[in-house]
Amino acid sequence: MAYHIRVFSDPPSKSIFRTFAVIETSPVEGFYVSKLKDFESLRRKRLQKWTSTGHLVMRHHSLIHRLERVSEEDLPGIEANEHIFQAHVKLSNSLDGSKKLPQAIIIGVKKGGTRALLEFLRVHPDIRAVGAEPHFFDRNYDNGLDWYRDLMPKTLEDQITMEKTPSYFVTREAPARIYAMSRDTKLIVVVRDPVTRAISDYTQTLSKKPDIPTFESLTFKNRTTGLIDTSWSAIQIGIYAKHLDNWLQFFPMSQILFVSGERLISDPAGELGRVQDFLGLKRIITDKHFYFNQTKGFPCLKKAEGSSKPHCLGKTKGRTHPNIDPEVVQRLRDFYRPFNMKFYQMTGRTFGWDDG
Repeated sequence: MAYHIRVFSDPPSKSIFRTFAVIETSPVEGFYVSKLKDFESLRRKRLQKWTSTGHLVMRHHSLIHRLERVSEEDLPGIEANEHIFQAHVKLSNSLDGSKKLPQAIIIGVKKGGTRALLEFLRVHPDIRAVGAEPHFFDRNYDNGLDWYRDLMPKTLEDQITMEKTPSYFVTREAPARIYAMSRDTKLIVVVRDPVTRAISDYTQTLSKKPDIPTFESLTFKNRTTGLIDTSWSAIQIGIYAKHLDNWLQFFPMSQILFVSGERLISDPAGELGRVQDFLGLKRIITDKHFYFNQTKGFPCLKKAEGSSKPHCLGKTKGRTHPNIDPEVVQRLRDFYRPFNMKFYQMTGRTFGWDDG
């Protein structure tokens, strides 16, 4: 005797929460019936977990149709059970999600605010992101895409997988490698006043290596002539227009979003709104998610992902910068100005780094 399947909406007023009904027929003994009950119980628990957070659970029409077809086929009872059981196995796996290659990557820049952006974005229910920087497209490319995919968190059908590795933006091979993975990848770059960024970069290095030369001595090839040492990475990273040229060989500007590191501090909800629009997501992250931490000098989350407690970035963020010779700072501003102007022109956005 074939099993008959009924599909219903739960709750009835919201058809998007379509789920499978229990089986309505006489009991059939055997392995598949007991396993089916196990999976039904597991499915209900998972469904409760997802619906309690207000997330869109799923739209598994193909599975629903598959179960509906079982009722229309003239199958022996145990064969029908096997079909239903296999469908429930697939449903169970889909509720867990699967690991996918990222559809969006934060590619830069170092000391621009990438960690803050990632932590803020992880509040969104439709974004799942790996915490550690994979460094796949610069250091670990030989490990292969399967290795890279395995680093990613599991995602449901409508969720976006993300990662962030700021060094990608200045890695010559990275654009071609990401393009080879998927030409549709969306790229996000957090940029910051290149002078302030360079000082922040130096400050981070200084905290790890207290014996390094002064910022002033590293800035110049020859301080007397004022020739800037562009081979020093702290200086080179801030020549944004040069690096962007490399990316535009593979990706159109429409697939690259530039986030202001300064506005990420002064107006986090505004910048997050732009990012959510760019990713095609509903604007869920708003002003209500943030409070300003006066001690650290930047915004913090009222509730972090998976927590009910406030969350600020760690003590390594927001370090106090050393005092730098104002003349050196001005020399750097003069050096970066033409590159900044070109960058504004390329992106169609003025970031205001040369207003002072």
